[in-house]
Amino acid sequence: MSARNVEKSELQWREQLTPAQYEVLRKAGTEAPFTGAYTYNKESGEYRCAACGAKLFSSETKFDSGTGWPSFTEPAVAEAVELRPDNSLLMRRTEVICRNCGGHLGHVFDDGPGPGGQRYCINSAALNFEPQASTSAGSAASSPASAGTAGAAAPETGDEASGGAQQAGASPA
Repeated sequence: MSARNVEKSELQWREQLTPAQYEVLRKAGTEAPFTGAYTYNKESGEYRCAACGAKLFSSETKFDSGTGWPSFTEPAVAEAVELRPDNSLLMRRTEVICRNCGGHLGHVFDDGPGPGGQRYCINSAALNFEPQASTSAGSAASSPASAGTAGAAAPETGDEASGGAQQAGASPA
């Protein structure tokens, strides 16, 4: 694990984040599929960490995976995320962590459409979206206390791995 630029106590995180954001970012929970604020977002802009504001993903690499979570072919800045093995729930997955604050973002899978073949399956509750036009129209970025909370976070159940794929007919997440 790399050194973090943002270090806070769990009490400080609880005070800063909504309950759904805390469950996902600090407890590695997963929001229910098709409930996140950014699942269907098609606007141009940047996706930032809801905990620390680090730039993580761009709308240019976002695609509809049919799994129920925002999906990206690659991070906006490779160094912004950290990947680590996740063997919980009797599955072998790769967890995606915000390198700046250590927040759990989601998982990456090798079934994406891009040249690298990766699908970053990220919880909306872990993100804030900053529309592209926000820089010229004032700060329209979503605040950590209001973004990504359309669906309540649920404890990690492994549904993110299947991505609701059996229900939606998509390949497993």
